[in-house]
Amino acid sequence: MSEPTETPWWSPQKRPDRAPFLAARNRILRAVRDWFEHQDIVEVETASLQVSPGNETHLHAFATEAIGPDGTRAPFYLHTSPEFACKKLLASGEPAIFTLARVWRNRERGPLHHPEFTMLEWYRAGASYETLMVDCAALLGTAAEAARTRKLTFRGIEVDPFAPPERTTVAEAFERHAGIDLFGDLPAQAAAKGIRIAADDTWGDVFSRIMVEKVEPNLGHGRATILCEYPASQAALARPKAADPRVAERFELYACGVELANCFGELTDATEQRRRFEHEMAEKARLYGERYPIDEDFLAALALMPTASGGALGFDRLVMLATGASRIEQVLWTPVA
Repeated sequence: MSEPTETPWWSPQKRPDRAPFLAARNRILRAVRDWFEHQDIVEVETASLQVSPGNETHLHAFATEAIGPDGTRAPFYLHTSPEFACKKLLASGEPAIFTLARVWRNRERGPLHHPEFTMLEWYRAGASYETLMVDCAALLGTAAEAARTRKLTFRGIEVDPFAPPERTTVAEAFERHAGIDLFGDLPAQAAAKGIRIAADDTWGDVFSRIMVEKVEPNLGHGRATILCEYPASQAALARPKAADPRVAERFELYACGVELANCFGELTDATEQRRRFEHEMAEKARLYGERYPIDEDFLAALALMPTASGGALGFDRLVMLATGASRIEQVLWTPVA
C-alpha cells in the first residue's frame, strides 16, 4: 500500500491558508524597498550566473555550464550570494546599493532553509559596520509595521521588533550561554561541557558546534540580538578589528533564536582575500572532495573597492518571523517541488 502524498502547495484548497502569508510578504517587500529608497540607497540587479559561487567551505552551489554559439562550453554556477557582483559595483563607483536577489544553495532544506530563496544585500561605501547595526534594527521595525504586527514569533519565542537590539560579543555569549572561554582551549572546554568532539574536527568545527548547540538558541529572546566580534578565522570576507586583531568586524542579527542577517566591515586587501579563499577551498576539498574556482575578476575589483560595510539578510526568514509562519515554504509563492 502506497504512502499518502502531501497535498501540493498549488492545490486550491491550500490557497486560503497561504494567502495571508503571501499578502504580508508583498507588503514587507514594498516597505523594505521604500525604506532603502528613503535612505538614498539604489536598487541594483546582479547576474545569477557566476564563474565562482563563493569560496566558503560549507556553502554548496548548483553547477551548470554555458554553451556558446560555436558549441564551446564554459562552467558556471548559480550564485549563493550576490556579494561578489555587488562589490564589483562598489569598485565601479556606486556609493550605496541594495538588491533583493534570488540565490541558490545546495544541501540545504528544512523549516528555515530552502534551495532557492531571496537574499537582501546592501552595501554602504565609507560606512562603519556599526551603521549596519542601525540599519538592521530599522528593518525589523519596518517589516513588523508592514505585516501589521507588534511582535516577531517563531516556535513560541517572541521578540519586540521595535525594542533596541541587545549587543553582545561572541566571547561574551560563549561565556554566558556555554560557560566557555572563546580564547582558551576550545576543544577541551567543549568536551568538558558534553559537546561531541571528533578526532578530525578543526577549531572551526568545534566553534560551530558550540554556536549551534549552546549559543544560538538563546539569542534574540524578547528583543533582537546583535552578536559581534567574531573570531577572525570565522569571518573570511571581513576586515580585522583594529583594536583586537583576534576578532573581525562581523556581526549577525538574531531574533527568536533565528539568524536573520550577517554583516561585515568589508575586507579590501586582495592579497589577504586570496589567501583566505585558498584556505577555505583547501578545507572544502578535504571535507567534500571538491573546490570552486576563485573569481579573479572579483579580486581585481577588490583592489579598487572603497572602504565599505555590507550586510546580507534572509528576506524569507524575516517574513516568517513577522507573520508567525513555522516553515519557510509558507512564505514562498512557489516553493521548489
